[in-house]
Amino acid sequence: MKKTSIQKLSLSAMLLAVAFVLPFLTGQIPQIGAKLCPMHLPVLLCGYLCSGPWGLATGFIAPLLRCFIVGMPAPLFPKAIAMAFELATYGFVSGTLHRLLPKKRVYLYLSLVTAMLSGRLVWGFVQLCCVGLDVTRFTLSAFWAGAVVNALPGIIVQLILIPVLVSAVERYKRKNS
Repeated sequence: MKKTSIQKLSLSAMLLAVAFVLPFLTGQIPQIGAKLCPMHLPVLLCGYLCSGPWGLATGFIAPLLRCFIVGMPAPLFPKAIAMAFELATYGFVSGTLHRLLPKKRVYLYLSLVTAMLSGRLVWGFVQLCCVGLDVTRFTLSAFWAGAVVNALPGIIVQLILIPVLVSAVERYKRKNS
């Protein structure tokens, strides 16, 4: 393994640990805790800082690991499974687009919004597949509520924090290169 691979593995592992622990902290605020989408932040950061494949792996593992160890998100089928695919998409899309697009703030937002939309669409598709493609059990209003309305506080936090954190890390890297 090259030094950069070891660094990416280490950072991915730390961000996976943050994805595991952060829901405990936000869960202390019952009215809004889950709506902050706490596992999304470290996974998106992993995609940006480590690359798409590392973000994909971290995103897929995080909800499944939490489900098996602490029983949340519950139930495993369909919630944790759908969330695993959603977060894997976030990590992969954010990291891949960040690598491909110019390093300007507008493209950082473009990649973030694209990752967020892609992940939510994948979540909806997996949810629909898990209920047997029965659109009466997983309706468009259920998708809208789960993907947008309930997640609105988390979406706002992601749109504010992710660009700030990624820009800060990139400035630090440029300064110390």
